[in-house]
Amino acid sequence: MKQSFILTALTLLVTAKAGAQQVDSSYNNSHYKERMALFAKLPAQKKAIVFLGNSITEAGRWNEILPGRPVQNRGISGDVTFGVLARLPQIIAGKPAKVFMLIGVNDLKRGTPVEVIVRNYERITDMLKAGSPKTKIYLQSVLPVNDTILVEGFKKVTNANVALLNKALQRIAEEKGCTYVNLHDVFAGPSGQLKKEETPDGLHLKTGAYFAWVHYLQSKKYL
Repeated sequence: MKQSFILTALTLLVTAKAGAQQVDSSYNNSHYKERMALFAKLPAQKKAIVFLGNSITEAGRWNEILPGRPVQNRGISGDVTFGVLARLPQIIAGKPAKVFMLIGVNDLKRGTPVEVIVRNYERITDMLKAGSPKTKIYLQSVLPVNDTILVEGFKKVTNANVALLNKALQRIAEEKGCTYVNLHDVFAGPSGQLKKEETPDGLHLKTGAYFAWVHYLQSKKYL
């Protein structure tokens, strides 16, 4: 009931913000429900390192790449910023040491205005800081796409909009005392496209690419 009320309020607000444009704020599909049920059953971990996001995060073999670390994979394929907002109470309850968040490409796929996604990010960071003030928050840049091989369903996602969103995320991180993680420089080629050798479909990452991701986080002393 509480989540439903929050979602209804958010939908009304983002509709107004987007100039009465209809915004698809849905998220609670069967896979979302299945993942949430799994998360609820998993044992609590002290000082957890949470990777929070969509399919790009869910596909990461974080526990294998970071053996012995208290890592939690909280990726849900297809998730959007509205879905992250709705499941934040579960994240906050665990009082994690760190949260590495990557979300937004599915919002762009739906045609959600960048300003709406940005506002959701601001709410997410505010909620995390208020509910778990000792948690270090890392806002990871949305990955570029490679439009030469991009799957049809994601043709609405452009690197121009990705760049606009990432610029806003950098601002949010600075204003709210979070850390901005520039993954764009890790995975973008000279033309700004997602490197072909790192992606099977112009959007997602190959399994081996996650080692470069983790190595970058380690090189910056984020992990």
